[in-house]
Parts: sequence; structure tokens; C-alpha cells
Amino acid sequence: MKKYIRIVAGQYRRTPIEVPDIAGLRPTPDRVRETVFNWLTHFWAGEFGDKQVLDLFAGSGALGFEAASRGVSHVQMVESDPKATAALRHLRDRLKADVVRIQGGLAQSAITRMENSRYDLIFLDPPFGRGWFPSILEQVLPLLKPNALVYAESEDLVSAPDNYVALRQARAGAVHYQLFQRTTSLK
Repeated sequence: MKKYIRIVAGQYRRTPIEVPDIAGLRPTPDRVRETVFNWLTHFWAGEFGDKQVLDLFAGSGALGFEAASRGVSHVQMVESDPKATAALRHLRDRLKADVVRIQGGLAQSAITRMENSRYDLIFLDPPFGRGWFPSILEQVLPLLKPNALVYAESEDLVSAPDNYVALRQARAGAVHYQLFQRTTSLK
């Protein structure tokens, strides 16, 4: 039986996203995405049109497509699973979501190739149980514009490392989700 989630709001509102049957894939639930985008609306004063977004562990693409639906100017998705990458491309093409770019491969490798890219928001929802926070937060720091935001979704509460301040946090079941902001002064 196929599983679907939906895009919550914006241009692609109510569009179903098929969730590929891949071990460990946990799409961000509708309710959590709605909360996160309410946070973003608050911090960005409702202005999404000039924002550049990186969805580093794209999975089903729920977070990245939600951002595209709300009008961001660019979404870069990175996904390591070939089946998930194909599903992302299929949905992008079906929606004619020209602001979405999809890159197959490991997130850590993609970070090293993005040395000239700068983002207003990075979604970090890595596989659970690998202890990738806070090292991944340090790795993405050079990709962030001053005062940029980072969304972290994990099995445990993440402490804000140096160069970040925690803005919001919540929990849904076994999932902790948080919004961090890059501070302007770097070491």
C-alpha cells in the first residue's frame, strides 16, 4: 500500500507526495511542517520570495517542496537514495517546479561542492541514530548567509553549538524539531 503526505499551503497546496518505501525514510508530518512554516513566516515577516533554501537530506521532499510552494526563489535538494531521488525529480517535473534543483549523492559530499553557495535556510533531517548533530551544523555553517536559519529534526534535542542561537523548538512523538539562527559573528 502506497503512503502519501500532502503539501500544506501555497501554490501546490494539497498536492499529494508519494513516500517511497525506503528503510528509515521518515517524512516530516503535515502538522510539523505547518508549525515550522509558521515559524518561518514569523521570522521572515511573510517574505519568502527572495529566499534560497537547501534541503540537505531531502527524502520525500516534503520540506523542500513546501518551501517551493510558498514561493522561495530557489530550493536545492540533496538525496542519497536513487529511488527517492527519482521520485523527487518526478514530482518536480509533474509540478513544473522550476525553482527546485535535485542533486543525487551524499549530503557530506554535496556540502564540499557548494563552497560558493549561500542559503537563507537549510533543512537538516538526517537519518536517525547516527549522531550527526552537531557536526553537521558545523559543516553547513559556511553555506549560510548572515542570520540564516537552520531547521533540525532529530531523535534527541540538539544543543545550539557555537555560532548558532536556538529560536524555537518543539516535539511531535519521538521527533524533536528546532529552528536555529546563525549568529553574525564567526570564529
